[in-house]
Amino acid sequence: MSAGTGGWELPISEGELSRLTRDLDEAHREYLPLMHAAATDLGEELRDTRSAQPGLASRRRFLLGAGGVAAALTLAACSSSGTKNAVGVGASSSTSPSGSSGSVYTGDLQVVALATALENQAVGAYTATLTAAKAGKLGTVPPAVGTFATTAMAQHADHAKAWNAVLTGAGKPAITGVPLSNQPATLKALGAASNVGDVAKLALELENQAAQTYLFAAYNVSSAGGIATAASIAPVEAMHAAILNFVLGQYPVPDDFLPVDKAASPTLLTV
Repeated sequence: MSAGTGGWELPISEGELSRLTRDLDEAHREYLPLMHAAATDLGEELRDTRSAQPGLASRRRFLLGAGGVAAALTLAACSSSGTKNAVGVGASSSTSPSGSSGSVYTGDLQVVALATALENQAVGAYTATLTAAKAGKLGTVPPAVGTFATTAMAQHADHAKAWNAVLTGAGKPAITGVPLSNQPATLKALGAASNVGDVAKLALELENQAAQTYLFAAYNVSSAGGIATAASIAPVEAMHAAILNFVLGQYPVPDDFLPVDKAASPTLLTV
């Protein structure tokens, strides 16, 4: 185990964490082509709403994506499902996508905008963590933890890029910041973190939120491309959460069903 600060230490070996991170990177690379293909399908669907039936390729990608959701269910950590949300990132899963007053994003595009904002939020959180670590604000940070944070950050950036391509392809502005009403609370929690354990807890909340939001979206958006895109990303987010549970010493036990009680609501959007 690697010692941390403030009583925190890495509960698993750096070798184990490095192996998990490599597995995560391999899974991300495997899902990346599917994610881009599904996002392309979604963009085409949104540009041509007259199409009543999804094409064969879209159906095939949906089925592959559904398998991705199954992988997410397998990787879901039930030890974190009952954890109280410290920064209010979750929202009722009963909230269905709908256009907010004055928003340029409506229908499925609102879900796409929400997904992009969530990915940007995660990128910002990992970026802030790495900056704080470099400045010595988190005490001793095991190199393997930094590698995981860098890997997860890059993957969230890939996801945001795919979602933004859908928005711009549909003639809507890209989401470049974090237009979420819970962002101030998230930034406050990041600023108060004094060790790796603190930021890992916050990151776990964000990862659980993202994974559950994608699962919720897969059952609530109307387009096959949207379902497939969400399904292709959800397993990677679930893997992030599973690894963070290991980092926190909360060894994940496979759950039969990934809950959606922490899924973000479109009402979090401020644009």
